[in-house]
Parts: sequence; C-alpha cells; structure tokens
Amino acid sequence: MPVNPPPHRKDHLASTRTPRQSTPPSGVLIGATPYPGQDARALSSPDAEASSNPPPVMHLLVVDDDAPVRTACAEIAESMGFLVVSAANASEAQAILKHQSIDLMLLDLKLPGRSGGLELLEEVRTQHPHTLVVVMTAFATVSSAVQAMRIGAGDYLTKPFALEELTAVLHRARQSRHFDMESRSLRERMRTQKGLGNMIGRSPEMEKLYRILSKVTHSSHPVLILGESGTGKELVARSIHFNGPHASKPFVPVDCGSLVPTLIESELFGYVKGAFTGANKAKDGLLASAEGGTVFLDEVGELPLDLQAKLLRALQEREVRPVGANFTVPISARVLAATNRDLAVMVEQGRFRKDLYFRLNVVSLRIPPLRDRREDVALLALHFLERCDRESGTHHTFSDEALRIMSRYDWPGNVRELENAVERACALSSGPILHMADLPTQLQDFRLHAQRESEAAPAPNAHWRSPGGSNPILSIADLEKQAILGTIRQLNGDKLMAAKLLGIGKTTLYRKLKEYGISDTGDDNPFDH
Repeated sequence: MPVNPPPHRKDHLASTRTPRQSTPPSGVLIGATPYPGQDARALSSPDAEASSNPPPVMHLLVVDDDAPVRTACAEIAESMGFLVVSAANASEAQAILKHQSIDLMLLDLKLPGRSGGLELLEEVRTQHPHTLVVVMTAFATVSSAVQAMRIGAGDYLTKPFALEELTAVLHRARQSRHFDMESRSLRERMRTQKGLGNMIGRSPEMEKLYRILSKVTHSSHPVLILGESGTGKELVARSIHFNGPHASKPFVPVDCGSLVPTLIESELFGYVKGAFTGANKAKDGLLASAEGGTVFLDEVGELPLDLQAKLLRALQEREVRPVGANFTVPISARVLAATNRDLAVMVEQGRFRKDLYFRLNVVSLRIPPLRDRREDVALLALHFLERCDRESGTHHTFSDEALRIMSRYDWPGNVRELENAVERACALSSGPILHMADLPTQLQDFRLHAQRESEAAPAPNAHWRSPGGSNPILSIADLEKQAILGTIRQLNGDKLMAAKLLGIGKTTLYRKLKEYGISDTGDDNPFDH
C-alpha cells in the first residue's frame, strides 16, 4: 500500500540536525517510494555495538535535491553517530564547505545545473582533498562511474538503495576516513615521534624495549640482542653505545657470518709479524682496537666452536692472545652480540657452547618483528621517505591507500624490507605522490588478495543487493575494473584505443592494470568471472 511522504521541512543551511525519533525501517528503498515517517523501527547499524575506543565524531554533508532522500540519509547517518548537515543544490553545499570542515559527503550526481554533481565533485576534490565523497545516482552507467572515479569519488550508490546498503557504505567510509586522518596526523608528528637515539616507533613493544635500553646503556655488562633478520639489531646496538657513557669511544661492528672461518681469529684477536704467510707487520685485533668502546658481534651464532672457546676466555680474562704471539693484550671493550638464531636450541644440539651463551646472555633484548608493531609502519615509512627526499632533493608523499596497505602487510623482511620498498617507490615514481603501483609486487599482490577477500565477505548488516535482489551493489573500484577490462576485451586487447575511449591516459591505464595484477586481458583474466 502506498504511504504518504513525511511533511517537507526546510533544511537549515550549515546547521547540525538533532536526532529524531523516527528512522526509516530496514528494507525500505531510499530514492524510490517515500518511507513512512511514523512508527518506524530503529535501524541496526554496524556501529550499534560501541567499541572500547570509538572513532571521533565525523561531519557528514548530504547533497541531494530530493527532500525525502535528503531526510532519510540524514536520519540514518545520525543514528550511526554522524553530525549531519544537508544541502539541496551545489550553491548551498559550497557555502557549507566554505565555513565548515566536512569529513564525508553523500553527493547526488544529478543535481540541477549543466554539469550536475560532477562539477561539485571536481571542486571538492580540488579545494577539499581530505573530504571523502560517496556519489549517488539513479542512472548507473559505466561512463558516469568511470568519470566519477577519474575525478576522485570514493564509493558509489545506485538509487534506489536499501537502508542496509547505505549503512554499510557509511560504515566503510568512516573506517577509511578515520585511517586517513590518522595517517595525516602521523605525517605532521613525524619529527617528534623518534624513540631512543635513531630508533623509531611508539608501539607498546617498542616502549618496553626503550625502558630496558635506558637501563642497560649505562652498564658494562654484555647484552645479547635477539630478533629476526631485518629488525634492526645493529641499530639497537648502536643506540646502546651512543647513549652510554663511552659514546666518544669507537663502535666496532663485526659480521661473524661474513668472515672466512680461518680469518675470524686473526680479525678478532690480532696477529704478530710473521704469524702466517702474508703477515708482513703486526695488527691489533678488533677487540683490542675498540679501546674502551664497544665491539658488536653480529650473527654470533655463526662462530665455529673452537673460536667460541677462545672468545669465552677473552671475555672472562679481559685479555686476548694475538695469533702467533707468546704474550697477551688487555682489552677494555664492552661486548654486544646479536643473532637471528635460537641459541638455546643450538646449545641443546651442541652447536653453541653453553658457557659462552650464559656469558653473553647477561641481559637479553628481543626486537619485535614489524608485523607485531604495525602502528610503527607508517612512522618508519615516512622516516625513510624523508631521508630519500633529503638525499635526492625531491619531495614525495604517500597516497592514503599506499600507507593503509603498507600498515596491513606482514613485512617478512621487517624494517629492511620496508626501507627497500620506500627507496624503490621513490626511484620508480613519476610524480610527487607514491601510489600502490610504485610499491613492490608483493604489496600489490597482497592488496589484490585482501580486496578479493573483502569483496567475498558480506559487510555488517548489509545485503549488498540491488532492489530486485539479483545484482550486487558494486564499489567504485569494481566499476572501474569492469569498465577498463570490459573496454579492452571489446576492442580485442587494443589498450591504447581503450584508454582513448575511456578518457584516461595510457600511463594511467597501464598503472591500473598493474595494480590489478593483470598483464593479459584474455580469457584467463581473473576479473572476467
């Protein structure tokens, strides 16, 4: 039975609505038959269960010349905790944007005027780049989707849409906007977010590490630094040395894994003239040359057993015997050791001396892998980016999507892999903004895999179906894929013609294909299905 629309009320420009008692019932389509304004059920949104750390309140602007649609969208958003203002045309929206900060905009593409909402969308993306825009239209065509995508829309809704679908889009947009706000805040705080020395990170794991480091830096005990490859064990050792009382003394790193076994002893302990062929003059060992500083034994687990015994004696007696000598040389250096191996297991297997293990393990520090401190990824990435820009004299910044994916990636190579990824992106980028296409292949593959999983999983309280129940509501990213890949297939693989017809540059087209992980648009295309 048809229902009467609620009485039209004049929306107050740039004024925040107060929550109303009536909310459109679940299952009613917005943009079709007007919803009943009385005796309505409260809509259950994905935000119904408040989290322990709720995101900050966000300001939403609804721009639509259809008053019932405007009212419905505003009430749904208010029930989710948004502060809502509304506008009936582009002029009212421009006035609001001029005097108020807007986090998210719901924009009807078919506004009155020559260019409708597209012109307003382009203006928002230019003058208010941090405002996330979700476009709405009753005319869902590939051309309008591609055009909105090119200008910078973040998501897409086709009228009429169900309340659950709008709720899911707002929920997803809020999460994306919250992350983008955090990433921009990190950029602004970049210079003040360094930890001890040159170490970077403010995660709980790193704060715990800083507390331990602050105590061991002023002692002279040996320290065993444990951690996966690429976590920054040498940086920790340098922080201990250069923040301690002997920072003016030498810091001598020794890579035990790269030295030839026959040369390790002479490098560590030194040798006298004539000790072996080629020993034309005497040379001090690294332990003695530190002269009250620090010797850092990297990958100490690679030392052969016979040399482990000699190192143990040197640490206990505080003296070394150079190769070929009949005298000893006193040493005063502090010894720090590091390994990515499990020395306790090696001791059980007889591959590492138990007495040396206990001698080195007076204090042990375990460096957390990067996947266990994801909140530090953005800080580290921005630090490496700042260093690259300083060395090259250029200026770059990460796109919000790039930082978001980097923070979710596991980084099996840890900080070293992240550093290499940033340097690669700077070297390959053709512009000041580093996009996903500039990052290594493994991150692009991770993005595609995560995207497919997200598309396969239903959104909270959302059916993701069109009014007829047969076609899914597609995001702007999916519409973009369909438009690009479908055009290329129709043109039998002619990418240059496809770019021309779509109104995008060939460089943009190839970058998009690379982002999708697609080098061939034939029948084996994973997006054909």
